[in-house]
Amino acid sequence: MTGLPEVLTPSEAVFKGIKDAGIDFIVSVPCANLKELIPMVDEAPEILHLPVTREEEGVGICAGAYMGGKKTAMLMQNSGLGNSINALASLDMLYNIPLLMIMSHRGVEGEPIVAQVPMGELTPKLLDTMEIPYFMPESGVDPADLIVKAWNTAVEMKKPVAVLLPIPFWRKQA
Repeated sequence: MTGLPEVLTPSEAVFKGIKDAGIDFIVSVPCANLKELIPMVDEAPEILHLPVTREEEGVGICAGAYMGGKKTAMLMQNSGLGNSINALASLDMLYNIPLLMIMSHRGVEGEPIVAQVPMGELTPKLLDTMEIPYFMPESGVDPADLIVKAWNTAVEMKKPVAVLLPIPFWRKQA
C-alpha cells in the first residue's frame, strides 16, 4: 500500500461515480468512447444494464424503471440528444422524472469526424433551451464526484441532467 490516491482511467472514474451515486439501472447506446465503460456496467451485478438501439427508447425505459423504484442513467453519445428531445420533454420533464444522461460529447476539440461537429456545437445550446442542467469535467474535479453531483441534481430538480464528457476527457485512457 503506497498511501497515494488511486489513479483511475476515465471509464473507471465514471463507473465509480455511477456506483457512488447508487445508480442501479442503466440503458446504453454504443459509442466508441464508451467502449470500456459499457462492459464495466454490464458486468456489475448491482446494476441492471439494458442496451438499446435509440436514445428515445432509453428515455422511456428509464422512466418506467424510475417509477418502479430504480435510480436510472443512460450512457449515450451527444448526437443522440437530437433523437431524444421529444421523449425528454413529453415524458421526463412533463412528469418530473429524474434521469442522468452521461454523454460522450463528440464534435468538439479533437474530433476527427467532421460530421460530428454540428451536433457537438449545438449540444450545450439544446440543453440550455430545454432547461436541462449539464456538467462538464473541470481540472482538479474528480469525475466520480461530478457524476454523483449530477445525479443528486436530477433528483432534487426532478428532471433530466446531463454530464458532457468531451474527447480530451476520454483520451486519458488511451
